[in-house]
Amino acid sequence: MCSSSGDRPTAISLASQLLGELIQRRVDVIVVETTPAAQAVKRATSTIPVVLTIVSDPVGSGLVTSLAHPGGNITGLSLMATDLTAKRLQLLKETIPRLTRVAVLWSPDLQFHPQVVEDLKAAAPSLSIEVSAVSARTPEEIATALSAAHRAQAQALYVIDNAFFAIHRQMIIEVASKDKLPVFGDRAFANAGALMSYGPNFGDLYRRAAGYVAKILKGAKPGDLPIEQPAKFELVVNLKSARALGIPIPESILLRADDVIK
Repeated sequence: MCSSSGDRPTAISLASQLLGELIQRRVDVIVVETTPAAQAVKRATSTIPVVLTIVSDPVGSGLVTSLAHPGGNITGLSLMATDLTAKRLQLLKETIPRLTRVAVLWSPDLQFHPQVVEDLKAAAPSLSIEVSAVSARTPEEIATALSAAHRAQAQALYVIDNAFFAIHRQMIIEVASKDKLPVFGDRAFANAGALMSYGPNFGDLYRRAAGYVAKILKGAKPGDLPIEQPAKFELVVNLKSARALGIPIPESILLRADDVIK
């Protein structure tokens, strides 16, 4: 995993080399996670079956034409789930009842991010929350975006799922912490020091991906296998970070949490 923008060409080159080797060997199935990696595989082969695991929006990312009838050589699982965005904002409000301003970190490089921002803005009024969007596609822009969030007097930072943000999650959390800004991200963010996360259980997605592989090896065509949405979700609360930020976590949240990091 690369840690800065300067490392990206090396990582991309290595990934391309590995992908080339897989195609040369004519493997039976390629299992892939993250949207950029899946797009690279799609560009590289239209014949080897591909199973998606941790991919946010297969349709919006141009990987398949529809979830019900993906067609082509790609199938698997989507991270997108109905009402997930609204549920996350609701949990954040329940955790911090005084919350009225949330900054949303999004990337212009991903097609589904603007829709997530719009979904958050649509859900915000019923929770008495004002949403401000700050974007970034480089490490330098992340710093600029968090400065904008600070100027907007945001009381929390909502990070939209993104492989690039995941690479720089420690930087995002550290900069936000200096401004006493609690971060809401995915499970890896919570593990790294974000206040909390709510999202699909990745372990369950991997297990279900194995089911797709088994079907394909038995003769099923990827394009005939509908892409499924997450079925299991997990709420993670980082109590250590909450204490450092001076945020009391309501008992109702702690009782519902699947994991509490102490």
